[in-house]
Amino acid sequence: MTARRYVDVFEAYDRFIAGPRLSENDWDYKVVPEAASMMKERHSVKFTRDTVPEDPDLIDNLFLAGVDMLLQTGLYNSDMGRVMKITEDEIYEGIKMAPRRISLGSGKDKCKCEPRVGNSKNRPVIQGGPTGTPISESIFTSVIESYAGEPMVDTIVSGVLDSVNGHPVVTDSPWEIKATMAETRYVREATANSGRPGMAI
Repeated sequence: MTARRYVDVFEAYDRFIAGPRLSENDWDYKVVPEAASMMKERHSVKFTRDTVPEDPDLIDNLFLAGVDMLLQTGLYNSDMGRVMKITEDEIYEGIKMAPRRISLGSGKDKCKCEPRVGNSKNRPVIQGGPTGTPISESIFTSVIESYAGEPMVDTIVSGVLDSVNGHPVVTDSPWEIKATMAETRYVREATANSGRPGMAI
């Protein structure tokens, strides 16, 4: 069957609803490791943790192993506890539809994110930030400013507030929403204070 288009979010939702149930532990500790081990053998993927894959054949094998693994395992939705299967045509259609380059940020702080190959002369996009680390409300803005103030940093990856207005951030509560809104405000203040108001978050 030829895919006429990539799988959008609405179709993905419907397919997850109809998909088989699976616990997150089974997915993390059984399905993924077993499939990865099988793909390693099937596609002759061999390198050590100190190896940077530069050999063209190894790179191709890694890609094919990834596609094969996705076909076998499908995609897991941890919120629903369900698995969605996808076809090979849909995988390649999704790759074909993916943008080749995007712009991040605005104004003088805009940067381009585009593909790089081995030994590329194009500078990579550098993301800086505490990346999901819990941070005290009293120092949150200062921490982000320390990253935004570095000229080599192109975009910000934010941390998370451990409290908002002195109240602990409780998951799945209005406090979590308030904290997320405060984080966005603090990051914008930090980038502006650093003279880089258009940095992408």
